[in-house]
Amino acid sequence: MNNELAPAPQLVAWEITRSCNLSCAHCRASAQSGGYEGELSTEECFKLVDQIAEVGKPILILTGGEPLLRGDVFDIGKYAIGKGLRVVMGTNGTMVTEEIASRMKTVPLSRISISLDYPTPELQDEFRGAKGAFESALAGIRNAQKAGIEVQINMTVTRKNAEYLPALVGLALELGVAAFHPFMLVPTGRGKGLAQEELSPDDYESTLKWIYQKQKELGDKLNFKPTDAPHYYRIVQQCGGTVSFGHGHRPSQGQQTGHQGMNAHTRGCLAGTGFCFISHTGKVQGCGYLDIEAGDIRENTFSEVWNESPLFREIRDLSKLKGKCGRCEFKTVCGGCRARAYETSGDYLAAEPYCAYRPSGIAAGTN
Repeated sequence: MNNELAPAPQLVAWEITRSCNLSCAHCRASAQSGGYEGELSTEECFKLVDQIAEVGKPILILTGGEPLLRGDVFDIGKYAIGKGLRVVMGTNGTMVTEEIASRMKTVPLSRISISLDYPTPELQDEFRGAKGAFESALAGIRNAQKAGIEVQINMTVTRKNAEYLPALVGLALELGVAAFHPFMLVPTGRGKGLAQEELSPDDYESTLKWIYQKQKELGDKLNFKPTDAPHYYRIVQQCGGTVSFGHGHRPSQGQQTGHQGMNAHTRGCLAGTGFCFISHTGKVQGCGYLDIEAGDIRENTFSEVWNESPLFREIRDLSKLKGKCGRCEFKTVCGGCRARAYETSGDYLAAEPYCAYRPSGIAAGTN
């Protein structure tokens, strides 16, 4: 078996600013309002876009913080599209007025994702740290749709809100959004305060199996894909190896781009292989949750970081995985969450701590 994963950038999440107008309980960046020192200038952003486009044509996710708080975000988006990249945005939705939605369309952004973690105003507002966050997010969804922009709803799943998954899927269908992505909590940043609300491995397993069955039931009605849950792809294979990809999309061989790339189910952990995260100061990581610097685009080009980073090269070598992840027959499709491994053990190559599966020949309780 070939243990080396071939790197091909499919998605690049770019924290265009860390400033945010909310104070969400789970925030990876512990973002807050106000300026942050050292953010990349507009010219530095254009230069970074040039470098990304030289490596490949990934989907570029402009995120934050709240990306709409950066005044030149649409200029950067237009520049990236001019370089052949497809640009999407991750926003909390509270600032997506009709005017902002219209500007998004002129960029044009292909899709925006808006976070909803509860189906009721009281619970959502409490989780997001601002009264009116729920209604503002719904208004943002409707404004984007009215402007002709696809909307994806993201949900961060914890012990507190896992029971609301069916209700939120129902709300997503009612709103007519293009996709619903439940994010399985990775307790980093402010999210460390929710560490006790992390689902148990058995609850993760049952939740992901429910998601798989629900996706089969929904078919093309809604693209329904869990994120930060690499063991979902093991579950897909165990349950028959097929899943509906929503809106008639299927993954093809090679690079995933466009709407197909946004909807495609590829493999589990993509950190450093198909995905990377770039901070507001130009630091490159495997993902936003794996808080280890792979490189700095102020010191090296994106190509140098992507192709030569010792961190990325090590993550791409599946023979280096430890514990039950290293001996698992599903490691090529899963790989375990490297961020969870690092947060719980200090070793990003350790076994995924929230996976209940025990590979054949591994004794119960072995990590």
